[in-house]
Amino acid sequence: MKHRFVVLAAVAVVGVSAVATSATAAPARQASMDQTIVQVAAGSPSFSTLVSLVKKAGLVGTLSGTGPFTVFAPTNAAFKAVPAKILAALAKPANKKLLATVLTYHVLSGEVKSGAALAAAKAGKSVSTVEGEKIKLSVKGGSIWLNGSAKVVKADVLASNGVIHVINKVILPPSVVAKLKTLGLL
Repeated sequence: MKHRFVVLAAVAVVGVSAVATSATAAPARQASMDQTIVQVAAGSPSFSTLVSLVKKAGLVGTLSGTGPFTVFAPTNAAFKAVPAKILAALAKPANKKLLATVLTYHVLSGEVKSGAALAAAKAGKSVSTVEGEKIKLSVKGGSIWLNGSAKVVKADVLASNGVIHVINKVILPPSVVAKLKTLGLL
């Protein structure tokens, strides 16, 4: 059960109501309440890297579960900004657990829509991820930001088992940053 929650956390995302939307970040088709978070992401070319990594981490079953979950979903462009050597290291079978840690850091247990996320961000609150570490929410220029570096570019993409908030940057939990430094990747 704990593993299931960890996997689900990798895909969870906190929403924003006053965020500008981007045509390139939006799913290719309107999300449907009969599709899971994984199905919604798989149906959009903007999330092909995320979906591929969720499969490598063995999280598809978990993120297709009942939920509800909130997923901060990085776009392909967000993954392209990650140094290639880090992405390659995370994608190796030997680092499956580390990859799952990164992905579940993007997931919250429960459905957090944009209104609640914005209120939390305005209050400068942190939210606990399925991975276990916290994400600091803030507001800059009317948009919600995660850890001061990832912007929510599209909020409230609904799915049958939760909600997706699209973000423009991959966020790394502090424990993974420390591990990547010991591996000489940061």
